[in-house]
Amino acid sequence: MPVILPGETELYALTDSRLSLGRPLEEVVRALLGAGIRIIQYREKRKKGGEMLEECRLMRRLCDEYGACLMVDDHVDLAMICRADGVHIGQEDIPLPDVRALTGPGMCLGLSTHSPEQAREAVRLGADYIGVGPVFATQTKEDVVAPVGFEYLDWVAANISLPFVAIGGIKEHNIGDVARHGARCCALVSELVGASDIAAKVEAVRAAMRAGMTRG
Repeated sequence: MPVILPGETELYALTDSRLSLGRPLEEVVRALLGAGIRIIQYREKRKKGGEMLEECRLMRRLCDEYGACLMVDDHVDLAMICRADGVHIGQEDIPLPDVRALTGPGMCLGLSTHSPEQAREAVRLGADYIGVGPVFATQTKEDVVAPVGFEYLDWVAANISLPFVAIGGIKEHNIGDVARHGARCCALVSELVGASDIAAKVEAVRAAMRAGMTRG
């Protein structure tokens, strides 16, 4: 199945077992996919490699079942072993050209960016999409950079042709503002995986984002 890119779907979900109310990964991921999420990233920072691999394989099976795109955060080896659709890397991870050399041309590569210079470099290096953020302050990631606010988001929307996903502190109450500043895909972590009713939360977040688009 073709890779789904940001902009081809509105919401991009990320996993985080610490925020999932103690529920098993399969329950959380199945709820997200059943609610219409079409891009989901495996992001776990404090687990052993073997456990992460088994969880990635589980998510591969679930994404195949629902026709969704599986991205893996940082871990190129896990992505390749479990046949993920892509890898998302940060500015301090393995450089994108080296990741591409490992994965070959068929895997989608996303790169986090925090400034116009980084966005231009991502285009030059051949990223398939970029992450733009953190838009707001976030506690879901350690060693996170300072929020970039709407100024950088506005710049990307006006100047970068690559697909992009806005990320960082995005919630139901502010996603409409993010959409009004040009985001056509938003990544959420705690707002989705930490919801008591994931399907209802996905529906509410999607409605809030679409309302923001119509007012943008």
